[in-house]
Amino acid sequence: MRKLFMLAILCLSYQLSAQDYFLEKFKPFNKEVPSPEEFLGYGIGERHTRHDLIVAYFKKLAEVSARASFAEYGRTHEGRILSMLTLSTPENLSDLPSLKAKHLAFTDPAQNVSNYEEVPVFINLAYNVHGNEPSSSEAALLAAYTFAASESQEIQKYLSNAVIFIDPTINPDGRDRHTQWANSYQGSPLVADPQDAEHDEYWPGGRTNHYWFDLNRDWLLGINPESRGKLNWYHQWYPNVVTDFHEMGSQSTYFFEPMKANGSLDPIMPRENYIDLNNLFGDYFAKALDSIGSLYFTKEVFDGTYPGYGSSYPDLQGGLGLLFEQASSRGHKQTTPFGEITFPFTIRNQFTSSITTVRAAVENKALLRKYQQDFFKSALTRATASRVKGYTFGEAHDQNRLKAFVDKLLLHRVKVLKNNDGSYFVPTRQPQYRMVQTVFETYTRYRDSVFYDASAWSLANFYNISYTAQNREVSGAPVTSLEDFVKFTPAQRSDYAYLIDWDDYNAPAALHFLQSKGLVLSSSFRPFTSQTKRGNKNFHFGTLLLPVKLQKKNAEEVFAILRETQEKFQVPVYAVESGLNLSGVDLGSRFVRPVEPPKAAMIIGEGVRSYEAGEVWHLLDTRVHMPITKIPIRSLKGADLDKYNTLVMVSGNYSFDDKLFGKIKSWAEKGNTLITIGTASKWAIDKKLVKEDLIEEKKDTTAVVERKPYADAGDNLGKESVGGIIVEAELDLTHPLAFGYQKERIPVYKNNTVWLAPSKNAYATVSKYTQNPVIDGFITDKNRDEFLRKSASLMVSPIGNGRVVMFADNPNFRGSWYGTNRLFLNALFLGNHINVPK
Repeated sequence: MRKLFMLAILCLSYQLSAQDYFLEKFKPFNKEVPSPEEFLGYGIGERHTRHDLIVAYFKKLAEVSARASFAEYGRTHEGRILSMLTLSTPENLSDLPSLKAKHLAFTDPAQNVSNYEEVPVFINLAYNVHGNEPSSSEAALLAAYTFAASESQEIQKYLSNAVIFIDPTINPDGRDRHTQWANSYQGSPLVADPQDAEHDEYWPGGRTNHYWFDLNRDWLLGINPESRGKLNWYHQWYPNVVTDFHEMGSQSTYFFEPMKANGSLDPIMPRENYIDLNNLFGDYFAKALDSIGSLYFTKEVFDGTYPGYGSSYPDLQGGLGLLFEQASSRGHKQTTPFGEITFPFTIRNQFTSSITTVRAAVENKALLRKYQQDFFKSALTRATASRVKGYTFGEAHDQNRLKAFVDKLLLHRVKVLKNNDGSYFVPTRQPQYRMVQTVFETYTRYRDSVFYDASAWSLANFYNISYTAQNREVSGAPVTSLEDFVKFTPAQRSDYAYLIDWDDYNAPAALHFLQSKGLVLSSSFRPFTSQTKRGNKNFHFGTLLLPVKLQKKNAEEVFAILRETQEKFQVPVYAVESGLNLSGVDLGSRFVRPVEPPKAAMIIGEGVRSYEAGEVWHLLDTRVHMPITKIPIRSLKGADLDKYNTLVMVSGNYSFDDKLFGKIKSWAEKGNTLITIGTASKWAIDKKLVKEDLIEEKKDTTAVVERKPYADAGDNLGKESVGGIIVEAELDLTHPLAFGYQKERIPVYKNNTVWLAPSKNAYATVSKYTQNPVIDGFITDKNRDEFLRKSASLMVSPIGNGRVVMFADNPNFRGSWYGTNRLFLNALFLGNHINVPK
């Protein structure tokens, strides 16, 4: 078998007609429709194809073939087109609105249709969510051509019985980053040496999008335009089958579902999905790959429980999500222990699985339609049987954070009602019941304990939204739009001062905007009650003061800027005419301190965790609209750090020499703020930059080691990692890092084993995990009892005249943790005012 596999790979080392290699089976082709090779000027697999050429080819197919139509469903951060090519018979395309209505009837529990065989099956072939896993987009070109031009009876049958949506590149920004790299380093002749630059992209690589987000984790979170565009498209069509094509390490073969048995069990998913349907389709893929001599495996790895993958989100919508993983050539040709793996070989496997997916769906369309219908009907049945009839939630102090949460519910087509008292209610009895469960329910018991990714995803906790399960339904007005969601009273003019509530999520963005306009503001480090033009109001820690007479602009100009700020960020603003407060400190108090504009930089580059760096960049770019200088490690020695008052170090492997370490240390000692996250906090302690400790396992050298099966080592050791859980932490609400919070206890996301020992300084531990910390997700008893319960989540340690703000956990995880973003932003805006008592 190994010889056959080597032969299948080695036969690709010489140039052969790429078109025949892929397409021989589906001849003849309509000569009026250009093949990818004819359009591009090179054979598929000879080069990596730029995204703009893929889009151009799809537009050409829609122009010349009556079987194809082209649509744009969004744009990326960098402005690239997100495209969808729809393929079917000309008759089906002309009747698509009617077919769509018939198709959607199966997703409506109120309709009892049974014409399962009459309506074409809807299939979404989706490719290249990870930009540096490029074989699938090349396969998309071949699939599009095949369905648009092949005259074979097999393809004609598929077109008659299916509507096929091809999304060739889910992550165009990342793909083009990788394409440029691979084509730039392509040799002639090709270089198969794995150490060649072609096979080793520079940081951050093409896997991620513009802000270095992994878009295959973003289906549930819906943070990026790529995902939001796709989700809006998805909920218009609800395809029966969705593919999710990937690549993995070069030393492997090919994977298709079923996934590992103990990682497939989902507490809210019908068993038919991950058992019956996956096994049914798996048989098709096995036969197809057998026919071309490719090796593969199933069931050994990957889990589908996290609902944010491209292969799992469709499962929550009554469809079948299918994961494929192809061993990557990481360029055009690479040596492996099995021989040389080439780009064309990887493409052929993906192309074969694409066509096979359509075949399996067409031959089982009645089964898929009945399954989707039963899925949505069972949602109502299960909701009716549950004692929980809905969830009530609200947020009195932060309307913009609440708005972001409701936006996420609406994005997933979850029904939301507004109650008369201003709170909100999400009924469980609705077609999106399983999505409601995903948002609100928490789990601490799982069949499996080794997760490929997160084991916790209750979205309400991401937003720090307090909610209550209800055992009866509550009536209210449906929320259908976020327009005018935030209710704020326009500020009245004052010649004395204005107060801006720091509790609102957008307050840091408003502060930066005002500072960028040349205004000077202060922050109150004590609460107070003030008589405003709108009546008496209690103001909390962090309230911003904008004194009119201290500005270089006149009162009218100040008011105009303030009104612009309020319109832009919808934050509460209050006019006052006196600095004498009704209670608490007065506006001229020494506890009301000027806020210095942040001048922030962040270390990036090889060794730095690009996901976390991208999350910081994204937060400041898209929500605070504040620039941050990104300094590559290779440039750090020559960088002038004195230009900045804040430096961010996210998780990573930092190996600075003594000179560079000393440079960072002396910069912080001058009175600046170093913010460390995750393993960067561990680095600060290990390198004795701060006088703090880690909680580490104490090895018992006298204990007898229990003998265990070698085959279980991976699973046993994997349990000790913390893949992603939601835990409860307790804040010191008087600390500047906690300004803007009203509740001492907040949900925090933990996906590492950084255990910070609470500081010996009584005033330095800002946040500590509670004694019953686990809200959602899997953690071993050992990690929970010996480490988590004893650890701090956030501390500040002095260093000379400066300070190191140490996060054990990532407050900006995947751009979705609105509930902890404020901790990080407080470190940026208020860090210079934190002087830890000694």
